[in-house]
Amino acid sequence: MRTTEELRSYARGRLIESRLTPNAISLSGLILNLAAAVLVVERLFFLAGLAFIVGSVMDTLDGRYSRMSGKGTLFGAFLDSTLDRIEEGIVLTAVAWYFADQGDAVAAAGCVVAVLGSLMVSYTRARAEALGVECKVGIATRPVRVVVLSIGLVFAKGAGVFDVELLAPAIYAMAALTALTVGQRVWHVRREISVLDA
Repeated sequence: MRTTEELRSYARGRLIESRLTPNAISLSGLILNLAAAVLVVERLFFLAGLAFIVGSVMDTLDGRYSRMSGKGTLFGAFLDSTLDRIEEGIVLTAVAWYFADQGDAVAAAGCVVAVLGSLMVSYTRARAEALGVECKVGIATRPVRVVVLSIGLVFAKGAGVFDVELLAPAIYAMAALTALTVGQRVWHVRREISVLDA
């Protein structure tokens, strides 16, 4: 009888030998996040939360699978990063639509700030690394944003899980945390470049 580690090793080997590519995993994540956005518009928040969680897990798996299988390409890495931004933006846009339809202009505006903040968190890291400065500092990394938005969706009003409304608070938290993280990264890069220029 095989041990758990032997079974994992066997499964990993079979997966690597398969025709599955990191890009296929990335595109699966996109499809699931599109489904999550549609479910938000339909106000099926619990299902939207599940689709968003699974789609986001796919987004973390594609990079890991790429490294593990040796099937990664430069274009694949570019596609992965691009789709991550699109997926988060699509779901937050659907949430903004929902709030606008409810007449909640403040929460809808919070979604816009969260989208902008999310993009800027990624941009500041990419720009810093282009300058030769590693920049992974800050609170609102992608996994943190995924957790916050997932909680908001699963515990949205009408989602059927308890009698709470956490979608708007989750959006406000994302907006605040992404803004803070951008500030942290700008400060970090300024400090690092000052040291290099000294």
